[in-house]
Amino acid sequence: MLHEDIEKVVFSEEQIQNRIAEMAKQITEDYKDAQEEIYCVAILKGAVMFYTDLVRRLELPVRFDFMIASSYGNGTSTTGSVKILKDLDYDIEGKHLIVIEDIIDSGTTMNYLNKYFKERKPKSVKLCSLLSKPSRRMVEVPIDYCGFEVPDEFLVGYGLDYAEVYRNLPYIGVLKPEIYADN
Repeated sequence: MLHEDIEKVVFSEEQIQNRIAEMAKQITEDYKDAQEEIYCVAILKGAVMFYTDLVRRLELPVRFDFMIASSYGNGTSTTGSVKILKDLDYDIEGKHLIVIEDIIDSGTTMNYLNKYFKERKPKSVKLCSLLSKPSRRMVEVPIDYCGFEVPDEFLVGYGLDYAEVYRNLPYIGVLKPEIYADN
């Protein structure tokens, strides 16, 4: 049923996993000399699959944390206002922080969170996103680790949703426009 709503597959499960392995290798290399654990923060709900696959491949001491922030609600475009629904559990002052996101689209949420995290005085803040959609950027956001750049299509799967559905697809695909056209 879910697969029938997909116009085309953009990234297969294998392509996603191969790219995540490359990203994990780069992050491990970049932090190999760090004297302390790395704080990896998943921006829920979308990043959960990417997050778990990525952190399992890191050959570093990692502390897990999670945050829920949104500027989309159930729509297909940003509301422009960011809401934090769940904050961090740990103090990040003086810590290396890697923020892990599923997609950077408008940049609104990540720009807000980047400022929010920096106010807490971490040692460093890096952004890791599986996908980047630069054509939709309203606010430029530096992405330190990017899996794939994608065109302006409505993507679902592998954590990406439309109205909280399609996250469980093992690949990333383009949702047929008739599925979301009424919104």
